[in-house]
Amino acid sequence: MSAKFKVDSIDQKILSSLVKNARMPFLEIARKCGVSGAAIHQRVKKMEDAGIIVGSQLIVKPKALGYDICTFVGIELAQSNLYNPVIEALKQVPEVVECHFITGKFSIMIKLYCRDNDQLMEILINTLQNIPGIVRTESMISLDQAFERQVYVKDKGFTKVKRGKRYLLEDGEE
Repeated sequence: MSAKFKVDSIDQKILSSLVKNARMPFLEIARKCGVSGAAIHQRVKKMEDAGIIVGSQLIVKPKALGYDICTFVGIELAQSNLYNPVIEALKQVPEVVECHFITGKFSIMIKLYCRDNDQLMEILINTLQNIPGIVRTESMISLDQAFERQVYVKDKGFTKVKRGKRYLLEDGEE
């Protein structure tokens, strides 16, 4: 990964287009940016190499597959040194789709999808509560998802700091 990557206005337009539609053809993006399709390929490759773009994904709507219950579960650990084994156990639960280390009264927050309340209760009682190191959980059922989106990418000006590495604006400003 490059220590410094300068994101210019064309890169901003590329990112903005791909965030809106990851399947947008590069030639269509090239027309919007006023450059060749090859230039778009090269720029996307450079942004992938710099760690700005990490793959693309197909999004499956859980409700379309019968997963009607979306639940967030706060997990309290017996000891902080149990993160790794608990995370490894959570990876084995197919209903868990996200896992975050958080601040506050819980150590971990997970998001899971279930077909119904019976399946949710089964996972909470017979799966999560049986993972060594988990002492308490608190569930919050989502009644509806108001919206979902990728991170906002401006058409101008972009600065990102990650672990001491800076992605700079075209003119080098920080």
